[in-house]
Amino acid sequence: MKSFNRLIKSFGLALIGMMSPRIIWLSFRPFIIVSIAWGCLIWLCWSPALEILSAFLTNSLFSGWIQEGLIWTGFDQARAWIAPLFFVMLIIPLIAISLLVLIAFTTAPSIIRMITRQAAYSDLAYLHGGNLIHGIFYAVWSTCICIIVTLVTLPVWWLPPLVAVLPPLLWGWLTMRLMSYDVLASHASKNERDLLLLQYRWPLLFIGVASGMLSAIPTFFWATSAFALILFPVFSFMALWIYSLIFVFSALWFAHFLLDSLKEMRNENLDRSLRANIGVIDAEL
Repeated sequence: MKSFNRLIKSFGLALIGMMSPRIIWLSFRPFIIVSIAWGCLIWLCWSPALEILSAFLTNSLFSGWIQEGLIWTGFDQARAWIAPLFFVMLIIPLIAISLLVLIAFTTAPSIIRMITRQAAYSDLAYLHGGNLIHGIFYAVWSTCICIIVTLVTLPVWWLPPLVAVLPPLLWGWLTMRLMSYDVLASHASKNERDLLLLQYRWPLLFIGVASGMLSAIPTFFWATSAFALILFPVFSFMALWIYSLIFVFSALWFAHFLLDSLKEMRNENLDRSLRANIGVIDAEL
């Protein structure tokens, strides 16, 4: 019950935090960087990538199965945009993951500094249980796992039930890993971080999956709408900013939940220590 109340409380505080102009700006910054980087890459690779995909799909059994399905459903004229659709589905996870990693490294620390200036967390001591080198290794390892699982499971994203399940789980797991480490890196010791992640692993996974479900909305529309393919540049920028807003919101949600949990754990440890000292003094008297 205590974890549930903290989930609701931190969710409300994150919603309030999203109304801050500085938070809106912090969501724009990674959006602009990722948009420019991926825009240039897509502009350079669009034609060669479509040629390679078209050649691959023409000779693959998977393509024949899709074309038979399109003919059976009456959408045989849609074969022209199979290659563009495949290309979009391939790069969407990579774009989303790169945006999440960028927010975790550049935006989340700024958000945590803003939150810790609030009266509720201003007395939290800095124990620096994490460092930049370990944080980079942790993020690279987690991101590689997520990319590998994404690429392996990408073919079944076409199946209607799984397209609503797999992306939220993947984004949720990666969001939980990156945001939890970033929030606790400066304030918690290594032992405190391990204890908190173990004690609250399910609420943290819930926050990550809930954020992943929100981010699956633009993913689903972006990857399954022919209209979105026609206006790909416009919809890609819109979807990227929605991704950015959702990831920034998740950083706020994780920060409020974990910092409040860290504060409570330290208060409980202090109370136990004081009671133990009082017991020792009473015994000596």
